[in-house]
Amino acid sequence: MTYKIALNFEDGVTRIIDCEADEKVSDAAFRQKINVPMDCRDGVCGTCKCKAERGAFELGFYLEDAMTEEEAAAGMVLTCQMMPKSDCVIAIPASSLACKTGAQTVQATVAGVEALSDTSYRLRVKLAAGMGFLPGQYVNVQVPGTDQTRAYSFSSHPQADVASFLIRNIPGGLMSGYLARAKEGDAVALTGPMGAFYLRPVTRPQVFLAGGTGLAPFLSMLELIATTGTDQPIRLVYAVTKLADLVEMDRLQALAAMIPSLTLTTIVADPEADHPRKGYATNHLTAADLWDGAADVYLCGPPPMVEAVRGHMASIGVTPASFLFEKFNPSETRAAA
Repeated sequence: MTYKIALNFEDGVTRIIDCEADEKVSDAAFRQKINVPMDCRDGVCGTCKCKAERGAFELGFYLEDAMTEEEAAAGMVLTCQMMPKSDCVIAIPASSLACKTGAQTVQATVAGVEALSDTSYRLRVKLAAGMGFLPGQYVNVQVPGTDQTRAYSFSSHPQADVASFLIRNIPGGLMSGYLARAKEGDAVALTGPMGAFYLRPVTRPQVFLAGGTGLAPFLSMLELIATTGTDQPIRLVYAVTKLADLVEMDRLQALAAMIPSLTLTTIVADPEADHPRKGYATNHLTAADLWDGAADVYLCGPPPMVEAVRGHMASIGVTPASFLFEKFNPSETRAAA
């Protein structure tokens, strides 16, 4: 049986490789021309020690000098002795360049462009070759006809045949100008996937905070959760500037029907909007909404929203079990932590 192993490098690049059930992860990486850190191959030196963030596996022989029992209990692995029993995600403590690899570039064609509102588009592309990604990650999309790229999060299921992106319509923007005249079949290149903002194992309550087109990565996360299932409660708070900015609502309702533990809250900043909840996300987040710190909190939105939420959590005395955020400005330059 073949499993997918996501190798997450320190520089934010992710490469997804195939690994047989009886194959060591390091051997699978080398077979696919990725030189993960390695010295001995025998479980002796500890050079290939990494953190397994997701998945089931078995470990072969290794010395205590290479990895302690405490490290193994904390999820550390030696890739030279690791054989997967499911798809896995591994954090590699080295850059992709140091491992003689990098972000892959995949050719694609435009499958469709839809104007969801006067402020946002949905771009769908058909990949000529597969590009695996973790739900929440992004790629650099080349603007057809130029040498410029823009960074966009996937909004589609990681295994979908057609990838999709939720893109803000920026007046005068290079990508926005292209999308207004795009044609099905146009060639487009995607480079990635990248980013440390991706869904971790759902083992406790989840709070997803989306600002505007920051909804995109959560759509991808929810698509995966809808197929894998969870008993954990999930709260999605979707905050926008204007009522017209609330897009993909039919899709969100469909996902909620497939994920019984999912609750949706929408907020509109415009004080004149005909909407039951106005203001900002922080106006509608209590300690109880964050499970008093017992939840994993994910946030994707513009920098002011990220800083406001961080300050708000501090002011109400909530320190979440984990807090992952990705902030972007209108040009889609990203920063994650």
